[in-house]
Amino acid sequence: MDSSRTRREVTRQKLYEAAVTLIAEQGFSSTTVDEIAERAGVAKGTVYYNFKSKTELFEELLRHGVGLLTASLQAAADETAERGGTRVEALDAMIRAGLGFIDRYPAFTQLYVAELWRTNRAWQSTLLVVRQEAVAVVETVLREGVENGELSSEIDIPLTAAALVGMVLVAALDWQAFQRERTIDDVHSALSLLLHGRVSGRR
Repeated sequence: MDSSRTRREVTRQKLYEAAVTLIAEQGFSSTTVDEIAERAGVAKGTVYYNFKSKTELFEELLRHGVGLLTASLQAAADETAERGGTRVEALDAMIRAGLGFIDRYPAFTQLYVAELWRTNRAWQSTLLVVRQEAVAVVETVLREGVENGELSSEIDIPLTAAALVGMVLVAALDWQAFQRERTIDDVHSALSLLLHGRVSGRR
């Protein structure tokens, strides 16, 4: 990778971090390009050199952030497969990876979840595409589990995958907002019990 490309990626990362923090704090409409540039420590022209508009910056921010989440989920699944783990173990590892991502990027996660409920945004189609990319990683593991007999053939794979991703997002945001005294291990253990169907006390 050449130095100019590296510098551009570093600058973009600064802009992503500045934008996500500001937008999470005060909303998209209230956040200006000037504020993003100031928070990132760059000139206003640098923002427009990298992105045509604030809207494009936000759309690329969504792609970037959900791409990181998808990669972390895929890495957890791959690592489990490499060591010969089961598909349920892979799902458990993906829950842990998702929690780790949210712990590292709480402002982005809050923003992402909020945007999922909006329908009038210019980036809605992009958001749906990147969301499906993340959910598809979970769908693949579920499908493999059904095919090898580890999981019930009765499960609705798309809905179950979406439910698992949603469970991690909502539980983690609740943890971040209201239960910060808990460790990531505490939260993972609770969600792991749900995954393994042990909440009722039956084994």
